[in-house]
Amino acid sequence: MLTVRVVPCLDVKAGRVVKGVKFRDHRDAGDPVDLASFYNDEGADELVFYDITASSDERAIMLEVVERTADQVFIPLTVGGGLRTVEDIRRMLESGADKVSINTAAVRNPQLISDGAERFGSQCIVLGMDAQRIRGSGATRWGVYTHTGADGGRAAGMDAVEWAIRAVELGAGEIVVNSIDADGTRKGYDLELLRTISEAVTVPVVASGGAGNLDHLAEAVRLGKADAVLAASIFHYGDYSIRQAKEHLHAQGIPVRL
Repeated sequence: MLTVRVVPCLDVKAGRVVKGVKFRDHRDAGDPVDLASFYNDEGADELVFYDITASSDERAIMLEVVERTADQVFIPLTVGGGLRTVEDIRRMLESGADKVSINTAAVRNPQLISDGAERFGSQCIVLGMDAQRIRGSGATRWGVYTHTGADGGRAAGMDAVEWAIRAVELGAGEIVVNSIDADGTRKGYDLELLRTISEAVTVPVVASGGAGNLDHLAEAVRLGKADAVLAASIFHYGDYSIRQAKEHLHAQGIPVRL
């Protein structure tokens, strides 16, 4: 097994880091630049920055905030929110991002994945997937949602596993799988969703949505087969440090960069 990455996530709304439950009822968690610098010093492996209302507001990402955040970190930075064109991707990479995450725009125009991968390399293109269980459908299935910064988002009418497979075929080099059902609940990741997608694709899968304790991180790797664990609340509000997370994973026999 390759080294598992521990990745704090900055969900940014109106220039501030926020955290909600199932994409609703956001509460303030701090300044994105200050938090980015803090996590860089703490030993995070990567950092994810999402401008969560850029797509729902039909606007561009807050470039100035991204630039100031990038100036504070010396670890890989993934940026997402409101990226609609190859030119948007280029601008973001030139502003300091190492990777871009696309969700709504990729659903609207899957060719954006291919065009971005062809121009900048698959390693730069991350599919950000917000998925929710489809109730009453017999076998367990998950639907894809877009515009998730706006009170829960919009159903895209797509199967999450099928979309993950197609995105990789188009050139996505990584998938962040965020469970809407688990997001912000602190009850653990949707392990069935993670495992199903991890087994269906050949690129790294990042677990997102639901981390409430350090055992949840280990479960995402061992049971969900994730290659990285993304978390927000448990780090933002001081429940655990990055160091504690890595030491716990290490004690479970999971390879991490200490």
